[in-house]
Amino acid sequence: MAIEPQRVSSPRELVLEFIRTLEAGGGAAQLRPFLADTFTLVEAPHLLAPEGATRNLAQVLQGADQSSEVVSGQEFVIKRTTSGDGRVVVEADWSATVRMDLRYWDRGETIRASTSSVFEVSDGLITSQASYDCYYR
Repeated sequence: MAIEPQRVSSPRELVLEFIRTLEAGGGAAQLRPFLADTFTLVEAPHLLAPEGATRNLAQVLQGADQSSEVVSGQEFVIKRTTSGDGRVVVEADWSATVRMDLRYWDRGETIRASTSSVFEVSDGLITSQASYDCYYR
């Protein structure tokens, strides 16, 4: 059972609960309480988005609702976290099962990445995330 974001005691715990909600397959309704109205996601270039991407809150929530069509069984293995002054850095290994054919993976295969994300938290909400993903083929 997910913890309500307002009851989380620190930016680090808020971000970790957000990640646990993602891992549980949370869609827009489950993720929205964690995110500020001005939330921005910046993805550095990677295999699935060679140009990188910048998404606003509406785009992120739409993607969250569509993610279950693309992957299932997401798992984040947190390797390290660092936090201070409203900034939380998370290093993790991520994996999921692909539910459709993608450029480098076929349906049913496991997709894996080493990730580092920098979250900014203000007033109990995540205001931004910069993500650096290294996918394995």
